[in-house]
Amino acid sequence: MYYIGYDIGSSSVKVALVEAETGKKIIVLNEPQNEMEIVALHSDWAEQDPEIWWQHICTATKRAIREANIEASKITGVGISYQMHGLVIVDKDGNALRNSIIWCDSRAVEIGNEAFAEIGEQKCMEHLLNSPGNFTASKLKWVKENEPEIYSNIYKYMLPGDYIALKLTGEITTTKNGLSEGMLWDYKENKVANWLLDYYGIDPSLTPDIVENFTNQGILNEKGAKEAGLLVGIPVVYRAGDQPNNALALNVLNPGEVAATGGTSGVFYAVSEMSSGKSTRVNNFVHVNYEEKTPRVGKLLNINGAGIQYRWLRNNMGDETYESMNRKASKIDVGSDGVVVIPFGNGAERMFNNKNIGTHFLNLNLNIHNSAHLFRASLEGIAFSFVYGMECLKDDNATINVIRAGNDNLFRSEIFSNTVATLIGHEIEIYNTTGAVGAARAVGLKDGDYNKFGSSITTNDHVMTFLPLKNAEPYAKAYAKWKQELELILTHKK
Repeated sequence: MYYIGYDIGSSSVKVALVEAETGKKIIVLNEPQNEMEIVALHSDWAEQDPEIWWQHICTATKRAIREANIEASKITGVGISYQMHGLVIVDKDGNALRNSIIWCDSRAVEIGNEAFAEIGEQKCMEHLLNSPGNFTASKLKWVKENEPEIYSNIYKYMLPGDYIALKLTGEITTTKNGLSEGMLWDYKENKVANWLLDYYGIDPSLTPDIVENFTNQGILNEKGAKEAGLLVGIPVVYRAGDQPNNALALNVLNPGEVAATGGTSGVFYAVSEMSSGKSTRVNNFVHVNYEEKTPRVGKLLNINGAGIQYRWLRNNMGDETYESMNRKASKIDVGSDGVVVIPFGNGAERMFNNKNIGTHFLNLNLNIHNSAHLFRASLEGIAFSFVYGMECLKDDNATINVIRAGNDNLFRSEIFSNTVATLIGHEIEIYNTTGAVGAARAVGLKDGDYNKFGSSITTNDHVMTFLPLKNAEPYAKAYAKWKQELELILTHKK
């Protein structure tokens, strides 16, 4: 028997099949083969058609079954991971009324800032553990203000993963995890933050029914099963945003454990015991193992401009591959001979209080610097942004005992991983797993045996560990120079 897991990202949809009994990976693949389009009608906007996610899920599911040479009847459960903070709105028939406003869209920044100021920092931080910010609730308020005809037809709002569950089961539901990502969960009252919806003038009836993680969240109906190539009656039993799910996939479940992600965006996600939020630069979300008696939250430090910076260089440097870029970068000394890259060119950055910093290439000398210097400086700049983010996490009282990361594109680079490990002074454990694999394995967590689940990951998926280098001085010097350039830009942005 097998479980299937989906991970709906902004670049692609990933699908994984694992053995139900052992959690062994059978196949992992993604659709489309290139990257999904992000629609940007205006500066700082970012949208995707949720129906496209569904089409790719259907294609990828059939591919996975065919290429793994298994019978669809042997798949007994579904897990879903998805890009966080997005807004999907549907009518009574479950049809999307507009494109999804996705995680890196910045249009609702001022709406959230105004709410934070008017409601008050104390109430927001005590009840939401965050500012309303540029999250799902604020994006819904933007639709209400700017697209009233569309808003008037909304039956329910939801997160991206909720939409995929709807397509599979025909049922419109959400989770505490999802509501917390949208700034719609009141931790203090342990219920939906209807007072924030009231402030925004949004009818609380637009909130879907809540289902718990690790339980039957609905079964595949005839339409969803037929389109996806699965059997009617299979249960969806798990759903979580990509960062809580990545943490689960890396066995990051207890206070002091940190998951790191180096994809299009960069993330540190530190599991902690619940306490009132301290900094709006760090966001707190319901973790997958959150319970009222043991309220585990994930402190998330997000860096929008991470892997997208390195990808932009690759796309605009001719026929370069990541491997060739890394090889050329390795021939350049630490500090990139003075070249500095500030990599924040993917929208407003929460760790800079929602300022849009932009990407900056600094100190280029056209007589001595070449593409290899740009490659090294970009990897270092992204690594330095992770180090800066770790400082923000520690300022928010996060405890750091162990850092675990997936074997994804940035962490494959020795330059990147060595730089981060050396400057933060912690080992970084690398695991060969993905969000889709984590979502598939989570289907088997119905019994809540986290210890067994975690020991399997540690035993089967560990690839290597990056240790802090003994000679940290050149790294510290390069980071100090990078930070100095950043502070000048931040001063100018005030």
